[in-house]
Amino acid sequence: MSITYVNDDAYHPSNEDHERWTKDGWEMVVGLEVHVELATKTKLFSASPNRFGDEPNTNIDPVTLGLPGALPVLNRQAVELAMRLGLALNCTVQKSTFARKNYFYPDMPKAYQISQYDEPINIDGWLDLPDGFRVGIERGHLEEDTGKSTHVGGAGGRIHGSDYSLIDFNRAGVPLVEIVSRPDIRHPEQAKAYINELRGILVAVGASDAKMEEGSMRVDANVSVRKPGEDFNTRCEIKNVNSVRSLGRAIEYEATRQIALHEADEPVVQQTRHWDENDGRTHTLRSKEDADDYRYFLEPDLVVVDPGVEWIERVRDALPVLPAERRAILADATGQAANSEAVMVVAERGQDGYVMDAAKLGGDAGVALKHVKEAPELAEHVPAESLATLSKMESSGAVTASQAKTIVAAMIESRNIDPEAIAAELGFEAMDNSDLEAMVDQAIAAQPEAWEKFCAGEGKAMGALVGAVMKASKGQADGKAVTALLNTKKP
Repeated sequence: MSITYVNDDAYHPSNEDHERWTKDGWEMVVGLEVHVELATKTKLFSASPNRFGDEPNTNIDPVTLGLPGALPVLNRQAVELAMRLGLALNCTVQKSTFARKNYFYPDMPKAYQISQYDEPINIDGWLDLPDGFRVGIERGHLEEDTGKSTHVGGAGGRIHGSDYSLIDFNRAGVPLVEIVSRPDIRHPEQAKAYINELRGILVAVGASDAKMEEGSMRVDANVSVRKPGEDFNTRCEIKNVNSVRSLGRAIEYEATRQIALHEADEPVVQQTRHWDENDGRTHTLRSKEDADDYRYFLEPDLVVVDPGVEWIERVRDALPVLPAERRAILADATGQAANSEAVMVVAERGQDGYVMDAAKLGGDAGVALKHVKEAPELAEHVPAESLATLSKMESSGAVTASQAKTIVAAMIESRNIDPEAIAAELGFEAMDNSDLEAMVDQAIAAQPEAWEKFCAGEGKAMGALVGAVMKASKGQADGKAVTALLNTKKP
């Protein structure tokens, strides 16, 4: 079949395409550029407020607007937050300089952006994903944000086809750190995990609120494809992806589009592309600029930034426990893997300390983790001491897992934080072993076919037998104890 591509938007890959190119041995190569607005009170080079959601064009001043004679003054807190982030990403913090990045765009009033070019503040770091995969960090440099353009009318909020555009300079001059990864990512899921882990670090160190929905964290993805072992091919950059889900979809689409071009002997042109969430495709924005196009030169109004060893070590010593270490602590206490769903979810919510407090009070950490994962409201309404008591009741067999779940719901709903009193009120008592064994024998006798299949190793048969005992005991039997009894009765 003859296919003609104009190197752009004529091709819409399907799931079948992805399955095919994966089997054919193509490999995607992804590097991410993440722009993070720093959580300072004021802008990078002026005293205007750094706030989201204010009325348009109210947080402005002569420096923001690039008026003649206005001079930048560097925000010390922005430098410290950049250092904090760099150290959390295992970077070397070094002496750095600012440069003028020259280009014209309506939301850049000076017609240049003050950024760091050949001497960034953070270099040569790495970020380990929860599964142990390591992504290199090329650099993390300081720069000022641009204003925000809103295109009214037309489709997709883009300038092409719009009726008119509005510009809000409140964001212009807000301090950013641009974190540039090395092209180590090979799968959309790795890209998503990288962003989630980075976001957790940003929040932990207080560098940013990292709210993608508000634009304080924005992601550009550089995507190319190759056969494993070959040199890198031409890449395309997908700009300003605003959710983790969209990032995965955009990378998947772009890689598949490029593979189709390679297989049709069409060239992949280096360009900047836009991800359209509505149609699930990337579209051309412009040809990709190179560094020479920006005519970088040293910013004449700012001096060299040289934090010095003492300041760097003071910032390092003040770093909090980072998400990976928190997960490791929780995993060690609960006996689960650090990248297990329960550990990941509870740590991401910031409720790992609550589980650890219950463990320190004598509770069963693994049982406590299970309940907090399934009922996050526990941390808000029930003290750690009550969680510790409940977890001990369950692990000792005083109540079954299903009874404990009922007690959790009652504590949250009634605000009664005494699990023992709730258990007594509901009539939850541990079943006598002889009573439980009798019920197991009855279930075996009533379901000889299920018993035969269970003895032959069929897992579904066990569910039928356990279910019969749970029904006979009105939910008071301990499922684990029932399973253990069944196993002891195997011939």
